[in-house]
Amino acid sequence: MVVEDDPAFLTRFCAIVACDPELGLFAAVGDIASARQAMSTATPDVLLADLGLPDGSGIDLIRETARRHPDMDIMVITVFGDEEHVLASIEAGATGYILKDSLPQQFLDLIKQMRAGGSPISPIIARQLLKRLRPRGPAAVGLSEEPPLSVRESEILSFIAKGFSFGEIAGLLGISQHTVVSHVKKIYQKLAVHSRGEAVYEAGKMGLI
Repeated sequence: MVVEDDPAFLTRFCAIVACDPELGLFAAVGDIASARQAMSTATPDVLLADLGLPDGSGIDLIRETARRHPDMDIMVITVFGDEEHVLASIEAGATGYILKDSLPQQFLDLIKQMRAGGSPISPIIARQLLKRLRPRGPAAVGLSEEPPLSVRESEILSFIAKGFSFGEIAGLLGISQHTVVSHVKKIYQKLAVHSRGEAVYEAGKMGLI
């Protein structure tokens, strides 16, 4: 589902999705109220949401959707590439973040990457996040004698932060994708999060990656 209030951009995004036979358009709406109504009867696999909407902030829609539908992949499509908007979106539950001026093929590739378990974020924005989340001191983890995450969990989370999908991580580590998913579920539980983006953000704040 696409939520975008600019008619030109909404038409463009719909056309991009329509040109790929592997994807289907669930709904295309211009405000939060219409998005809620569309999701009241069925649930899409992917939500593409703008941040500046006429009846509220897209971040509120992301937060609400992530809470009600934790399995849904949520990608921000926006002109805002600043740190404040990116971090707020990730904290709300966004899985990916892409700027509106990206090429059509980039949109399609990132949607598919997200569905495969990745957390696609514009490289420029990713560098900003990693710089912001880098711990400033050696005692960032806290007073706990044992690290919150195991060595394997930390390794998997580092790959997730770099944008690798679950399948790619499984290949790199020589384990099954099912094992990767099991580790990710444990990571979510330990960090009290519900999405890949949230996990990366919280782990960065704690100095775990």
